Amino acid sequence: MRWLLGIAINAVLFIALAGYFEDSFYIEGFGAALGASFVLAILNVLVKPILILLTLPITVVTIGAFLLVINAVTLLLTDTLVGSSFEIEGFWMAFLISVIMSIVNMVLQKTIFSEKKEQK
Repeated sequence: MRWLLGIAINAVLFIALAGYFEDSFYIEGFGAALGASFVLAILNVLVKPILILLTLPITVVTIGAFLLVINAVTLLLTDTLVGSSFEIEGFWMAFLISVIMSIVNMVLQKTIFSEKKEQK
């Protein structure tokens, strides 16, 4: 259930960011955002651990900051796999979107999911 909630949150984030960065980030609609969010979740499960393992030395040297680059790469892979209904113009836009999504997801994880744990 938590995984599906994360996909829905990322889809809403995609819509919001596409509205804010309308010249550099395009989403056709909510269905495309949901599909892109699902593809991103699959890439985060399958591809991201491999990328982290391959880039472990540089990630250690940068004290984990290189993980933002890996997030941007997975967003660009999502752009490639989803097609023309989800477009990101360039690496730096993907990097900016990944930073914003990381911050928002971190805040939501701390507030929403930690409250659910305390209620149990």
